[in-house]
Amino acid sequence: MSTMIFVNLPVADLNKSKRFFEALGWHFNPQFTDDSAACLVISDTVHAMLHTHASFRRFTPKAICDAHTTSEVLIALSCDSRAQVDERVDKAVAAGAKLFRDPQDHGFMYERAFQDLDGHIWELMWMAPAAV
Repeated sequence: MSTMIFVNLPVADLNKSKRFFEALGWHFNPQFTDDSAACLVISDTVHAMLHTHASFRRFTPKAICDAHTTSEVLIALSCDSRAQVDERVDKAVAAGAKLFRDPQDHGFMYERAFQDLDGHIWELMWMAPAAV
């Protein structure tokens, strides 16, 4: 079995966040989704657990940071092409995300980033197969 990753993220409004990520073309696993958390399926091995703040607090005694003002994590996801990077970021912006920085074109690698509704930073990137 391949190693899977489940990134756990606190969100202010679970239903609004679910609609946002569905607008990007991703879906949720209903088996691990309820009124307090939702399992966002990004790929077969990459998932994000979106938690209400009350749900997130069950897993840590630390304060929940405001990702609009502090950085907690940068979530980087690979894409199949430069066009897919642009398509996904454009969809995110259309659904309410904010661009995080200008596109970065390194020739062998292209990346763009956005902040989701809660300020979490998502970096989408394409790397030339020869560079991998």
